[in-house]
Amino acid sequence: MNDRRKLSETQAKLLDRGWHLARTPLEIDVAEVEYALMRCYEAFGHWQAECLATVIEFSASGPENALLHIIRMNDRPKSVRDLAQMTNRDDIPNIQYSLRKLLKGGLVKRMGSGRAGVTYEVTPLGYRVTERYADIRSVLLIETVMRVPDMASKLEEAARTLELMTGIYEQAARAAATHRRRHPQPEPGGDQNDSDID
Repeated sequence: MNDRRKLSETQAKLLDRGWHLARTPLEIDVAEVEYALMRCYEAFGHWQAECLATVIEFSASGPENALLHIIRMNDRPKSVRDLAQMTNRDDIPNIQYSLRKLLKGGLVKRMGSGRAGVTYEVTPLGYRVTERYADIRSVLLIETVMRVPDMASKLEEAARTLELMTGIYEQAARAAATHRRRHPQPEPGGDQNDSDID
């Protein structure tokens, strides 16, 4: 019996890992990944904000910081459509809000005109900020990652798994949208009860 199986059996005896999203062993495993993703996403956002704060006095959310670096990626201008596609986002108004914030901060500039001709690229300030961010990232994050045994192979496997899960979530979201049922409207002044949720 391998160590992983022993650990799983020990955890099953000592810990209650079941909840409404984790009723079977496979549901438990998927829910644990989802919960880890949520926490990792938040930790990643905290890291981005703190790293950026060491470079410039500019308050940016994790997604805003990510947009700055994606605009800089390959040093070529990006349209809003490019940014949405590269980040797997469809909340265009939020992307536009973030771009206005980056423009106001002097980190990116807008080029072109018309609906399809507008692109964004980093300014000289944005270039310096992203370079300095990369330097700090290398010292604080990458050097730490390098000290973890076999981390390179773990990261490669994690990236492949996350890309696979992205496709699965997208397919499941399409199926949910396709087969969504119309929900009954509540009676005026009345409360919905459990019978309305079928």
